[in-house]
Amino acid sequence: MSTRKLWAGLAVLLAASFAVLLWVGSEIHRQMPPIPATVTTTDGRVVFTRSDIETGRQVWQSIGGQQLGSIWGHGAYVAPDWTADWLHREAIAWLDLMARERGAADHAALDEESRAALQARLRTQIRVNTFDADRDTVTIAPERAAAIATVAAHYNSLFGSDPALLELRKGYAMKNDTVPDAGHRQELAAFVWWTAWSAVTQRPGQDISFTANWPFDPLVGNEPPSHLLLWTVFSVLFLIAGIALLGWYYATHREDHAFRLPATDPLADIKVTPSMRASAKYFWVVIALFLVQILLGAITAHYQVEGHDFYGINLSEVLPYSLTRTWHTQLAVLWIATAWLGMGLYIGPAISGHEPRFQRLGVNVLWVCLLIIVVGAFAGQWFAVMQKLGLANNFWFGHQGWEYVDLGRFWQWFLFLGLGIWLTLVGRCLVPAIRKGGEMKSITTLLFLSTVAIGLFYGAGLMWGEHTHLSMVEYWRWWVVHLWVEGFFEVFATAVIAFLFAKLGLIRASLATVAVLFATIVFMAGGVLGTLHHLYFSGTPTAVIAIGASFSALEVVPLALIGFEAYHQWSMQKATPWMARYKWPILFFVAVAFWNLVGAGLFGFLINPPLPLYYMQGLNLTPLHGHTALFGVYGMLGVGLMLFCLRGIKPHAVWNEGVLKTCFWSLNIGLTLMAALTLLPMGIIQLASALEHGYWYARSAELMQQPIIQLLVWLRVPGDTIFSVGALALAWFVIRLWWPARESAESLPSGASARAAPRD
Repeated sequence: MSTRKLWAGLAVLLAASFAVLLWVGSEIHRQMPPIPATVTTTDGRVVFTRSDIETGRQVWQSIGGQQLGSIWGHGAYVAPDWTADWLHREAIAWLDLMARERGAADHAALDEESRAALQARLRTQIRVNTFDADRDTVTIAPERAAAIATVAAHYNSLFGSDPALLELRKGYAMKNDTVPDAGHRQELAAFVWWTAWSAVTQRPGQDISFTANWPFDPLVGNEPPSHLLLWTVFSVLFLIAGIALLGWYYATHREDHAFRLPATDPLADIKVTPSMRASAKYFWVVIALFLVQILLGAITAHYQVEGHDFYGINLSEVLPYSLTRTWHTQLAVLWIATAWLGMGLYIGPAISGHEPRFQRLGVNVLWVCLLIIVVGAFAGQWFAVMQKLGLANNFWFGHQGWEYVDLGRFWQWFLFLGLGIWLTLVGRCLVPAIRKGGEMKSITTLLFLSTVAIGLFYGAGLMWGEHTHLSMVEYWRWWVVHLWVEGFFEVFATAVIAFLFAKLGLIRASLATVAVLFATIVFMAGGVLGTLHHLYFSGTPTAVIAIGASFSALEVVPLALIGFEAYHQWSMQKATPWMARYKWPILFFVAVAFWNLVGAGLFGFLINPPLPLYYMQGLNLTPLHGHTALFGVYGMLGVGLMLFCLRGIKPHAVWNEGVLKTCFWSLNIGLTLMAALTLLPMGIIQLASALEHGYWYARSAELMQQPIIQLLVWLRVPGDTIFSVGALALAWFVIRLWWPARESAESLPSGASARAAPRD
């Protein structure tokens, strides 16, 4: 297949996919749950106002938002899903009120027939949509208002410092006085009620709620609608068809005839320019951020056992759970992205052989900007979560409360401008290489276009404002998390690896060009519209489920195929002396292939189809996929790319094989144990509980504080310890490259050479 046809196919695919994605965004905006101006009782009493609901959301965001429990299934896993929690508590409170009207102490005291009658009455009343668009009002019965007041009083005590709920706060890993202001607690209750109202209230003219009957709670009539099964079946069919077509393509286009590797290391002749040497400091930052992320992860996981304490130290008063988890998740993205950004700054001049003027200055300025963003944003988040910043300043300088994009808006703009600097620095190196043409032109062009996409698509995180509707925030948030992190960064990495393997002689340049374009088409065919599988139950219309289920099944990650191809070629040529120089970077790419299949593929498809996700969203099967895909794929990839760069930056340095072996196997074994001993069994227990009792129970302290769950949390220690040994080994390896410097000509096999540009 010609590269011209592949480029045309990619252009048409992207144009069509983004047109559909934008159309879906307009449909979400048109059909999202309304936020009423007032919520009133039938006798005219105002219960909540729109101002209460919107201010309540600001309060929720300021305490960490999705980093403390979840809303509509998106967020953290120790505290409950507040939507499901409120909905079930309100239902019970309402049933108790109706039971007392019959002379019973509460609903549970009634006989089975009476309970069934009251529950049927509840389902009829709680699901009816009483929103009047002309009056912009939701009208509720006084009995429901009383039930709401009961749940609001519970939330007021929970988010305050009521000693009666101390143990429950510990179970939720919430610090005392999470929201110190009583008025803010009341407004927070209004926001959580609105999310629960959206989850149970029927859409106009339909028999499903605004969230497609999520969360599962038979007590209020929230059960999976039939179309979830329909589109789950279609999702499986799309997966089978995609695998068949991909297998057919590779069977008919594979080139099996052998070819000789170059006699010497082709990459050893790359001139190391001043800006390439300057990129080394990015990898120092990668190591520092990685180690801090692991430490924060250990603290975050331990909060699930002691609640407020870290081995007896009341750490929550200084570093509460929502803050440590915020930093843990953000650092995961930041250190991986920094590794890839450093790779881009290194590979640009390496590809073109061109060092633009002031390139090193730009690399150094961008590095300083990165440090300022990390320190400044994290400081703002600390002040926000500790309720010292105020709601007026929180959005811009504090904590936005959206998982993975928690940065204050000011820091988001700063990061966006920093990515613009990175785009400029890399782009002005790649453009001359594209103009030169040659067999690598298509790969270099794709690398440049993915660089442009990385620089610009983070801008999707700037598309929402402080009061933008929750459904629309979720829509744009997943543009960043899915398309930016999982999409264009992956295309960038695919192009970089294809270029490196082609330069090493592991893959022919012509084959690499076709393979990388085809792999990009395959990934983006599912990747763009597959974004919607994150939005099934976020107040979005049925079209989101139909399109998301169909296309998310096609997210066949191309790096796995390239990784296996590279490993096959490399294993056949181990006798070539200079190939030993790239043993560990390539092994990390092989690990990427493995975790693509297991973490992104197996565990991803476990939860992605609509019907399974209906029960599993926000359970520990979600972080099972998240950990094994985020670190297993993108983290391993970042380490492999970093090692490639370090081999070029320090060509004569002696690599300690034992340290790298410890690093590689410890990281992989530790991640495996974390998944197998804790996340997978805990997720299965939660799933069984959700199916039996309802989603609310699977996220409740009643289940999560049981001895078996606590044991599973402690079983993270072996895996986490082994994983930490791997991270420390990586840090020690990088440190030893510079201090004390150990260099030997023996590190370069016979025939290889390395050149460095004069220092300036």
